[in-house]
Amino acid sequence: MISKLKVTPNTYDFIIIGGGATGIGIALEASARGYSVALLEKSDFTKSTSSKATKLVHGGVRYLAQGNIGLVREAVVERGLLLKNAPHITKTQSFVIPTHGLYDEILYTIGLTFYDLLAGRLSLGRSKRLSKTKTLERISLINPDKISAGVLYYDGQFDDSRLAVNTLQSAVELGAVVANYCAVEGLLKDANGKITGVKVFDEEGKESFEIKGKQVVNATGVFADDVLQMDAPGSKKTIAPSQGVHLMLDKSFLPGDDAITIPKTDDGRVLFLVPWHNKVIVGTTDTPVKKESLEPIALEDEIGFILNTATRYLTKAPKRSDVLSVFAGLRPLAAPSEDGNKTKEISRSHKIFSSNSGLLTIVGGKWTTFRKMGEDLVDKAERNQQWKHIATKTKNLKIHGYKKNVDLNNPLYFYGSDEEPLLKLSKEKGWNTTLSNSLGVIEGQVVWAVQNEMALNVEDFLARRTRCQLLDAKESVRMAPRVAEIMASELAKDSEWQAKQVEDYKKVTSNYII
Repeated sequence: MISKLKVTPNTYDFIIIGGGATGIGIALEASARGYSVALLEKSDFTKSTSSKATKLVHGGVRYLAQGNIGLVREAVVERGLLLKNAPHITKTQSFVIPTHGLYDEILYTIGLTFYDLLAGRLSLGRSKRLSKTKTLERISLINPDKISAGVLYYDGQFDDSRLAVNTLQSAVELGAVVANYCAVEGLLKDANGKITGVKVFDEEGKESFEIKGKQVVNATGVFADDVLQMDAPGSKKTIAPSQGVHLMLDKSFLPGDDAITIPKTDDGRVLFLVPWHNKVIVGTTDTPVKKESLEPIALEDEIGFILNTATRYLTKAPKRSDVLSVFAGLRPLAAPSEDGNKTKEISRSHKIFSSNSGLLTIVGGKWTTFRKMGEDLVDKAERNQQWKHIATKTKNLKIHGYKKNVDLNNPLYFYGSDEEPLLKLSKEKGWNTTLSNSLGVIEGQVVWAVQNEMALNVEDFLARRTRCQLLDAKESVRMAPRVAEIMASELAKDSEWQAKQVEDYKKVTSNYII
């Protein structure tokens, strides 16, 4: 990919800065319409916010409570499309809301019925009231003194970083050039101050080069303001980041297949307990933060808040020692703007800004609507560039790895159609040895990640190509030396590189261990 970026003398239609959900959605959309695309990520794909989601593909029940029907309608439609286009890494998830009294029961039953109706033919299942007995049968560890009954509804669930990898593979199959560890250091401009390309630093090869492009897109999430400052020093802030924290627990804290939604917590957020990769995710929080960071750290009071709220509702109270991993992500919330001339508000969920230089910046949004964000951005670019409009091609585009009816008990299910070639590679090259029994990881996955998924270091593999860091941080640290050894042989690195990789991984992962 790097050599393609360096040798190609032509000008790309789109240069996308940022390899998270937003940038990846734009890369797929633009390349599917036939545009030439270069996507650049300064770290690894989804290193920041986009690997730290609650793992839900959802319409946002709480937006419905706020009366934001348009936003929910958009999200439930996108949810349905995503479940259809990537069935190997998404699934329908049943949720139970424990209710407290008749008012709650009526309110949630009516509200969630309306939620289903908004999805139309893309609905995932009918909501219904459950009696107290039925509720306790389905979520056995819920505290019976805390509930009067329950309401059952359906939403989607997915693996964020795996969706990113597969979507990037789809974009590449459509002609996109994508590169991780490529930082944009500066913007190239003509005499009129219009952007004509970017200056890039390749972290691996340790060299700078330039790429020309017609439409440069700032899709850097919580770092959007850094690029805006590069474009016009002194620009107004567009991002107001907010931190969300999740804890990972053993499956014994939620033995059934249902997730639990607790709609009213002390900080006004919804708390979810969701089964994921044979563990349970509990979250999230909402803490405004001053400074963006690639590795935000969970605060003590956030951890305490999640454990205390879970304890109030569960008969088996999770303790600090039960937490397998704690992870924090930053939401790139769009800061309120008074300047109406330069901004185009697509919806409450995401905003697109046009700069005088021609730069397009997209902020806000969430994984569920990442395809729609890509569509909106490319539409906007077509108008700005006065290109002929090409209709979206992604609504029914099958994502790389597409495979129906995967067996969720198979630890390799999330590879979809790539599972067979991965196993063939493992068998032929003798990479069949298990790296972790509890997480179901084999050595062949490391080789596959290097050869086919652009994994360049131990963290790429343990945190994002597989989800070991989030699922069980201590176990992932134990795996790191062997992962480094296999990667070193694939990438022709020496023992010094291996030692540094293990050290770096231990350091970053120490923040995931309580």
